[in-house]
Amino acid sequence: MFDSMNPVFRNPVGAVPAGQTIHFKINPPRGLRCSAARTEILCDQTGERVTLGMFWCGMDGDDREWWECDFQVPAAGLYFYHFSLETGRGAVGLFRAPNGGGKSTLAGAGAPWQITAYSPELKTPDWLAGGVIYQIFPDRFYSSGTPKSAVPADRRMHAAWTEEPEWRPDEKGEITNSDYFGGDLRGIEEKLPYLSALGVTCIYLNPIFEAHSNHRYNTADYEKIDPLLGNEADFVSLCRTARRSGIRILLDGVFSHTGSDSVYFNSLGRYAPDGACQSRQSPYAGWYEFTSWPGVYKCWWGIKTLPNVRETEPTFNAFINGPAGVVRKWLALGAAGWRLDVADELPDAFLDALHEAARAEKGDALVLGEVWEDASNKAAYGQRRRYLLGGQLDSVMNYPYRAAILGYLTGRPAEEAMEVFLSVVENYPPQALRLLMNHIGTHDTERALTLLGGMALDGRGRAWQSSARLSPEERGLALLRLRLAAAVQFTLPGVPCIYYGDEAGLEGCRDPFNRRTFPWGREDRELTEWYRALGGIRASCPCLKEGAFYPIAAEGGLLAYCRQDTTGALLCAVNRGPERRTLQLEERWSAARVLLSSGGRQTRPAASKLWLEGNSCILLYLEPD
Repeated sequence: MFDSMNPVFRNPVGAVPAGQTIHFKINPPRGLRCSAARTEILCDQTGERVTLGMFWCGMDGDDREWWECDFQVPAAGLYFYHFSLETGRGAVGLFRAPNGGGKSTLAGAGAPWQITAYSPELKTPDWLAGGVIYQIFPDRFYSSGTPKSAVPADRRMHAAWTEEPEWRPDEKGEITNSDYFGGDLRGIEEKLPYLSALGVTCIYLNPIFEAHSNHRYNTADYEKIDPLLGNEADFVSLCRTARRSGIRILLDGVFSHTGSDSVYFNSLGRYAPDGACQSRQSPYAGWYEFTSWPGVYKCWWGIKTLPNVRETEPTFNAFINGPAGVVRKWLALGAAGWRLDVADELPDAFLDALHEAARAEKGDALVLGEVWEDASNKAAYGQRRRYLLGGQLDSVMNYPYRAAILGYLTGRPAEEAMEVFLSVVENYPPQALRLLMNHIGTHDTERALTLLGGMALDGRGRAWQSSARLSPEERGLALLRLRLAAAVQFTLPGVPCIYYGDEAGLEGCRDPFNRRTFPWGREDRELTEWYRALGGIRASCPCLKEGAFYPIAAEGGLLAYCRQDTTGALLCAVNRGPERRTLQLEERWSAARVLLSSGGRQTRPAASKLWLEGNSCILLYLEPD
């Protein structure tokens, strides 16, 4: 009776700019004896409820009828709607059907549909659309071997690149993350040809500023490159050389907390004696919230080495977002944008100021946030966030896609994955949708290959994880599945993000085992070639940049969809099950050419049918008429 993804029923579909008029139509059966119909709308930001009477507008054949109305979206924000009908059986409602891809179910109550209304001035950078992101954990990617200066004496260097990351607690029972392999900025620059061959257009670097841990999320000095990674000149060189290769650098901004061992807090006395825990007259004293100075203070998730900052405190906000602040400094030196750590813990006012600072320094600067849920309707700390409505985040890390892809390939029904894909497409502004960071693993998660091999942690600790490896049979299955996962990742709306080493076949459970060194000289070359082929497809198929998304099939282990614009259409079909499956297609696909396939011999459709072997996928491309 209604389908929010079909312009016959809702026009236009998807997120809309404020001020847009949306036309709604419902199509109840005549036998329901509908005598009145209404569209019920809740304005999320104000709590106001709007009821719109729908007009009977004619018959659809002999047994269905049409009711319609218009709604002009008054302002940016979220709106939730359903339909109420007066029928021969009494009052009933039309709500969103579970796993229905936007279709309706007739019930007394249920889930509403969402309208995302964004600012008409919303604009996001063009340069990332259609590209490929590559995430690098700097200490573990590649070491140039260049001697470094001013490296703190308390850092423990591994003797060999191939050693395991340190995971055992120290004598105090603490995990300090203070072991290093020596990956550096010059090493990344040396490997730019390798990244270019993968089709990479953007490198996302985990934190590179001075910090006293290998992950560097405990910032010690926002204005200096960590000495093990190099210096400011090395950073400028990396940005310039990468840019000549068509690659831009995205930095990790950790602004919700600092390290306790930092210029600003200085709990260990490493720096000059004017840190916030040493003097109440410190210029940084107002940045932190002490319950009992100096030893009791608010910290990130209760971790004492990560004291929280008060982001909207004027001197901190100016230090980060001011004309001479951190955000603008590193953009001026060559960075293309910022990925914001724990964006849901940053206040709206701070995000507004950061976005303004980034755009003031560089008109096409990217501001991308870490948000694990649907960022269009995320609520954090008691309030609905407005990340994607304009003036805050250009886009986000797409964790919902990750969960859907990996869940589908390890046994969840394709219907569930398709529902996630369609929900994101419907809820996100198109300007943000085209820039979504579509990853299947990061430094915060298990390696995709490990999960796809069926390895479950089941609460096991680091001792077990340190020696956990996939068996040859498990690894073989995981490699098949990873190809399928990458094919989906590279063809969904947004931008695929490769976590360093995934394309080389790295395994690993959680931190630190998902942060092993890149296996140079020991790569799975066939897997790497698969990723290179996908990168080439991204570069050669313009429809993957901003093309519309159309579902074709989602049934059990079979998943298929199309991306299409005026330049052509790409079909991705996946069979994650063990049995051969047949996919019925439109006649036009018989003229398509095969771009890439896995799992045995694949041919283009014959008589509108496509055959998919078990654990296989195929990508077809159709030129425009």
